[in-house]
Amino acid sequence: MSNIKKVELLSPAGNIEGFYGAISAGADAVYLAGEKYGARAYADNFSTEQIIECIRYAHLFGRKVYLTVNTLIKEKEFDELYEYLIPFYEEGLDAVIVQDIGVFQFIKEHFPGLILHVSTQMTITGVHGASLLKKMGAERIVPARELNLAEIKEIKEYTGMELECFIHGAMCYCYSGQCLFSSILGGRSGNRGRCAQSCRLPYSVDGIKKGQKECYPLSLKDMCTIEHIDKLIEAGIDSFKIEGRMKKPEYTAGVTAIYRKYIDAYYKYGHSVKVSEEDMKVLTSLYIRSERETGYYFRRNGKEMVSLNNPAYSGSDEKILQKIRNDYLQRMPKIAINMKGEFHTGTPCKLTLIYGKDTVTVTGAQVEQAQNQPLSKESITKQLNKLGESVFSAESIDVSVKGDIFIPLKEINELRRKAVKELENALVSRRITQPKENIKSLFDTKQSNTKGSFVVSVQTYEQLKAVAGFYKDNRMFAPGRIYINSDIVLNKNAEEQIIPLLKELGEDCLKVVSLPYILRSTDKDYLLKLKEFYLKHTDVFCGFQIRSMEALGFLFDNCISAEIFADAGFYAWNLYAFNNFKDTIACWCLPFELKEGEQRTLRKNIGMKLEKVVYGRIPMMITANCVNKTVGEMCEEKTLYLSDRYNKKFPVRTVCKHCMNIIYNSVPLSLHSSVSKEEYTMDMRIDFTLEGQEEIFKILGFFHSIQCGENKVILPPYKEYTTGHEKRGVE
Repeated sequence: MSNIKKVELLSPAGNIEGFYGAISAGADAVYLAGEKYGARAYADNFSTEQIIECIRYAHLFGRKVYLTVNTLIKEKEFDELYEYLIPFYEEGLDAVIVQDIGVFQFIKEHFPGLILHVSTQMTITGVHGASLLKKMGAERIVPARELNLAEIKEIKEYTGMELECFIHGAMCYCYSGQCLFSSILGGRSGNRGRCAQSCRLPYSVDGIKKGQKECYPLSLKDMCTIEHIDKLIEAGIDSFKIEGRMKKPEYTAGVTAIYRKYIDAYYKYGHSVKVSEEDMKVLTSLYIRSERETGYYFRRNGKEMVSLNNPAYSGSDEKILQKIRNDYLQRMPKIAINMKGEFHTGTPCKLTLIYGKDTVTVTGAQVEQAQNQPLSKESITKQLNKLGESVFSAESIDVSVKGDIFIPLKEINELRRKAVKELENALVSRRITQPKENIKSLFDTKQSNTKGSFVVSVQTYEQLKAVAGFYKDNRMFAPGRIYINSDIVLNKNAEEQIIPLLKELGEDCLKVVSLPYILRSTDKDYLLKLKEFYLKHTDVFCGFQIRSMEALGFLFDNCISAEIFADAGFYAWNLYAFNNFKDTIACWCLPFELKEGEQRTLRKNIGMKLEKVVYGRIPMMITANCVNKTVGEMCEEKTLYLSDRYNKKFPVRTVCKHCMNIIYNSVPLSLHSSVSKEEYTMDMRIDFTLEGQEEIFKILGFFHSIQCGENKVILPPYKEYTTGHEKRGVE
């Protein structure tokens, strides 16, 4: 199997010791973060000087370094991004891992030649999203961790892109990038690398069984795929990624070494080699949470994936940790070279270093005739062999001496240092292209003066009936737009029920089909039926609301002519993100995590339609695993509740048609105070999730009384609510 391109082993490094440990243990590449823009804000992370050191060191051994710039970036932070990346770019950084589509566009524009990898935080779940990003310039995708091997293989065959997949370490319960749990509850955003791990806290599950005990229904067991390396390679994965930049160097080195061993064994023997009990013990001893599991590669979800009773890490064996330190952390790998020295009387001394096909020759001081005792060949060899502080070791040293020579030892040392530096430079590749000049202000367009209107979204047929009924009696308040859950649209009675209701709302109300938060390969038939129904009723519908790259890619790949409305989870935190889709997306919903002042900055400089959620329960998690199944119940569409330690109840809607859960905040978002204070030039959206008809009538009446500018103080028809990040924002 020597002619087959080998899978890359990609290891994490949270600090410099972890980096050297990964290289020493056999990593082909290391991913790390600098002091900014990394999705592990609480790791030690690296200074600029350390990253340059790492890039240079890795390249000496033919390894790679990937920099994580995988957080969502605010507009004001773009001023620093250019200067931050320049030194790494010039040193030859191998790739950048990116979540923010604005950052993606910025790097592509200003750092030509720098390879772009799409982070798992972008939640790529299928062929359409991957294909779209390939067209945009991505070279590698890190898909959502929830995909199975068949889906990964399909993406590989369809796009031909490099795929980087997690094979070991901690697992997020939520689809990466779609989690707002930590952010909304504690102000620590997972999209900014500050996740408080709310999924590792205890909850009780209400509405299931009487006396349900407190447990950990959102805490997934750690992934370990060491016994399935053959299947993962044969599925077309290009890079095996180990999770763990927050973990200790012993973890990085130990896990890397074992996966290196069994990956090499696979290519040597053509099949998986049985993992020894000793190696499995090492893996189990290195910060494994509860029992080992294989992630989602061989299942859609399941109770067995969840550490219901205890999410804490198991203890580590000190003997194993010390052995790892001795083998990989206290002994750095060396590059064996051949050395040839020439010391001939009357000529400059010369030293040649040879490594494979690379050869460098340097000259030094003049060799003099010895007046007294001549310098011996042995003495010269001893000085040349002093390579201790460099990355090289001498495999052979051939010294040629002619005449009775004299040269100061310090000159021999200088000759050696000069040659070592030259060989290092020869082995370290440098980028040829140059970065373009930074552009700090992207837009000159002014905010539109068009007055915004209220728009509404509904999840169920009953909610649609209620909204239509309200506006039938209040024609002057007709919504500018209504988003209809696509599951309603594909209801078997849609022709008789849904279409007439939508027509009742009038022609001035745009009807938009809202696509699911997550689309997978299992949704193929669903999407084709939806396409057929939409095209049949273009006199009713004007477009689609999208929540993912997969949704946008599907519309592109199927050449569906429609207006596209991006939801809050299709993240746009900066002008570059908006600009990237300015000719594609008709209206964009502002994200939940930007405070009002940050939103205002964007609104003032964007010449496109915007909307903002002013009422509704924030979807804090979109999950592949199912709380209902975890606690032993049968699959069924329902709403259950997670209760935390403070007795806050978080609604969980099970969406069996797409095999996912939506976990909402315990109270609705309500920005009625802001609405009453400011004449918005963007649309204000009211999201209905769990509300019944009576609640819907009251809520619509409340917001439209504000719209009418009534002077008397009107209290909202709900007791508890949150203003989210309207004032506080996220760090």
